[in-house]
Amino acid sequence: MKNYGGFNYQVIDTASRLEDFALILKKEKIIAVDLEADSMFHFQEKVCLIQIASEKINGIIDPLKINDLSLLNPMFANRDIKKIFHGADYDIRSLYRDFQITINNLFDTQIAALFLGLKATGLDALLRNRLNINLDKKYQKKDWSKRPLPEEMVEYAAKDAIYLLPLAELLEKKLREKKRLLWVYEECAILSKVRPALSNTDRLYLKFKGAGQLNRRTLAVLERLLQLRLKMAKKKDKPLFKIFSNRSMIKLAEAKSANLQRLKKLNALSVRQIDMYGNVLVEAINKALNMPENKLPVYPRSKAPVEKPEVTEKIKALKPWRDNKAKALEINPSLVLTNAMINTLAIRNPLDKSDIDRIKELKNWQKEEFGEDITAILRKVK
Repeated sequence: MKNYGGFNYQVIDTASRLEDFALILKKEKIIAVDLEADSMFHFQEKVCLIQIASEKINGIIDPLKINDLSLLNPMFANRDIKKIFHGADYDIRSLYRDFQITINNLFDTQIAALFLGLKATGLDALLRNRLNINLDKKYQKKDWSKRPLPEEMVEYAAKDAIYLLPLAELLEKKLREKKRLLWVYEECAILSKVRPALSNTDRLYLKFKGAGQLNRRTLAVLERLLQLRLKMAKKKDKPLFKIFSNRSMIKLAEAKSANLQRLKKLNALSVRQIDMYGNVLVEAINKALNMPENKLPVYPRSKAPVEKPEVTEKIKALKPWRDNKAKALEINPSLVLTNAMINTLAIRNPLDKSDIDRIKELKNWQKEEFGEDITAILRKVK
């Protein structure tokens, strides 16, 4: 065990150490988990450290030195062990992607903070405002895939997880007082089932913000540029933004610079980028400009359904109720009902409890807390 800054932690970097650590974790009732990854530095991001802390032990697992982490699977899947994360969406997807780890009995301190109506829900803000703990974030954007890691970076990683334990205890107490703890646990149970998106490189513009506003020719240029950027990022093992920013991509697509001189005048790229990539960019742009009209991409658009007058009236009745309820609870209105849920309710028109129970888009806690109000409002709309 090492001691830094008044707390102990151990580095788990061999299979035998992981085996010993896993045996200890099996006996715990509550653990806190945090990850460090390298998405800022590599094309294919990966988990570089897993920090796991309990009241008795604080371990830093190095998955770049241990080939098999399957010993952790039973612990993460065990419903009798509470797993505390903060902003768990990314972590859950990453653990499943890299190690096929699934999480049961999740408690996300960020979700807890949202349902308490706290405005600042980042971990550093919560620790500062609730526990008077100031996190030093100077290593947050470092490359965690480098080995060996400096001891001060490992110490930095160890602190996030251990501080989650008292934070979760405090937030859980507040939620219990407000009778919202079950709400959060249901939200966390849903979150624990998220999985990484399947990679699809057929039409990259579909995931590019703002592409839906472009005409077909500009869309063709953008797609060529995005495919080129993807190819370069894979070859150089760099994240996409370190090849070209999204801002540069859209600027190049809209300008359609067909030669190097025009590209230089555009002021969308650095001199170094133009020297390195200028010719291949111009080539990609010209290929898109020479594409036949009937081959140009079409951005898929679904026609918004024409709402019947009675549906519109129901939406108008539900939205102010939702907003007033959120105000009374001092939480964001979208936590009470999203706009999509309101539209579903207006179309499905549940008029009693059995109707409400059949609407799968609503969570159980929403049905329990708001079901009677919703059906009463809808019954009044003529």
